[in-house]
Amino acid sequence: MTQTTRIPYADLWQLLITKRDQDARRQLVEAHVRMVKYVAGRLAIGLPHYVEFGDLEASGLLGLIQAVDHFDPGRGIKFETYAIPRIRGAILDELRSQDWIPRSLRRKAKQLEGTYAELEARLGRPATDSEVAHALGIDLSELDELVDEVAVTSIVSLDADISGDDDEQSTSLGEYLPDPKSEDVEQTVTEREMKLLVASSLEDLPRKEQLVLVLYYYENLTLKEIGEILDVTESRVCQIHTKAVLRLRSRIRQSEGKKSLGRLSREIRENKGRSTGSGAGGGEPELVPLKARMNIMAGAALPTVLMVKLASILLANGVLPQV
Repeated sequence: MTQTTRIPYADLWQLLITKRDQDARRQLVEAHVRMVKYVAGRLAIGLPHYVEFGDLEASGLLGLIQAVDHFDPGRGIKFETYAIPRIRGAILDELRSQDWIPRSLRRKAKQLEGTYAELEARLGRPATDSEVAHALGIDLSELDELVDEVAVTSIVSLDADISGDDDEQSTSLGEYLPDPKSEDVEQTVTEREMKLLVASSLEDLPRKEQLVLVLYYYENLTLKEIGEILDVTESRVCQIHTKAVLRLRSRIRQSEGKKSLGRLSREIRENKGRSTGSGAGGGEPELVPLKARMNIMAGAALPTVLMVKLASILLANGVLPQV
């Protein structure tokens, strides 16, 4: 009887036990709610980041209420000693109810993980499958089956915080996944520099080969129409076209194509910058229909913008290989 009087909140316990006073019950729960935060905080240390601390507290609070309802002060033990295991058990029960992986499978995964850690600590190197199987007392086929079985336990939530920060700057794993709808920057840069490479090679071709490629691929003229413009036979136009394509492919696949595209594009831009001072206008001329610019046939240099457009057409149609 003496021990009972020394229990904190003895008058509240008396009201709860004798009269089932709900106000006394509420006050007792509020007076010991700090234990819920304590137990939830200890358990949260070993849980994944996506488990909400508030959910742990809610489950622990239910355990605290059950402990208040069933506690008997007459036994002479502290309420904390009685309540803490029940708060912890309520939280664990809730976690298990939400876990879709069986507890037996969790145990197997933990055993396998512990075996790997123990062997690697003792051997000082990664353990082989044979060594792990021997330590577990199973053969290799059974080890393979075990690994396949516990593979599902390594699933990671895309919403899991991997930054370790609790502020608004925290980062989830899902933020590192590529967006299939976004533009591939590396591919875009490579394609642009490839066009510059091909355009530079086009400018180094003989004059007649340049014209044949422009008229055939850009102006969409037939070989016969090109032959009439250049005053050569259709078969001769075909020969010029073939030599031009072979010459371009050779340059791209051999010395030119093996260079860094990034370095090549810088060289091309530098060369163009040194040669732009002699031009008549401030920029590249606008491309106009063929008949409106017959000065091309008279010996004027083909504009760079035309070479770039032609390079795009050749690459898009598979005439030239992609490096």
